[in-house]
Amino acid sequence: MKKRVAALLCALSTLLCTTLPALAATKQYYPISVEEYTYGPLEEPRVSKVYQLALSDDPSGIPTEDFERDGRHFYLLDMTRKDEVGVDTQPYTETVTMDSDTGDMAQVLKRLDGQMEVTTEDGHTGTLILDHTSVKVAVKGYQTSTRNLSANRTYPSLSDADLDLIPKTITEGGRTLTLADVQWANDGTFYTATASYTGTASSRYATGYTVTANYTGEVAKTNCEVVTYTAVFGSTEIPIEEPAEQPEPVETDTPAEANGVTDLLPLLGCVGGVAALVAAACWGCQKIKERKMRT
Repeated sequence: MKKRVAALLCALSTLLCTTLPALAATKQYYPISVEEYTYGPLEEPRVSKVYQLALSDDPSGIPTEDFERDGRHFYLLDMTRKDEVGVDTQPYTETVTMDSDTGDMAQVLKRLDGQMEVTTEDGHTGTLILDHTSVKVAVKGYQTSTRNLSANRTYPSLSDADLDLIPKTITEGGRTLTLADVQWANDGTFYTATASYTGTASSRYATGYTVTANYTGEVAKTNCEVVTYTAVFGSTEIPIEEPAEQPEPVETDTPAEANGVTDLLPLLGCVGGVAALVAAACWGCQKIKERKMRT
């Protein structure tokens, strides 16, 4: 028994190993157009499906199975092939990158071309349009710059040339400056101080920007060899199944009559049992009489 199960498993494994690769290798194709029309004097509904394949494609992946639609059964009637030179069109996106000295989007958009001509590696050509929503600006890097600040303040009517009377810092343009020098002047009664304040200011700025943008559209390649297959499906009407005839009802006893018969069954059983006992007793008596006569 174990040997038989092992043999069956081995055969199943071999079948899967040979079948699955073949199924995986079959490519499924989809029609580029589907046409529904009627044919002949009876106006038979038909469906025509057109597939376009490359010369290297395997046409066995074209669906040819029967199908049902609108109450009709469709079946493959014919398959035609036509070799031709066509145009292969496909969507394409080209991403461009450029440097910019400004991060202002309005200025960046002015510097980008509205469209561009492209030729792909496999020979497709076309005109692409700028996708404005795809434009992005990124900072390449930052640097810090420092500049010197200075300001003068005059303090008149001082009683003495004393530095303690002069503020050591001031605020200029939101920045703090420190006292650097004081010049004194005396009019004979009071002193006037002219103070110089200095400081520095640092600022961070971008060294440059990188702009990326997408151009989208379609590219085409002419003089490419393609094979056009047309699958024609005929149809027949699906018959409507009529419901089976219901059998005529059979007359039966009324519930009351049935109940009456049911009630008599126990009584009939008792009578039959008594009759059997009587017959058995009579048979026994007869046997006893026969024995006495013999003796």
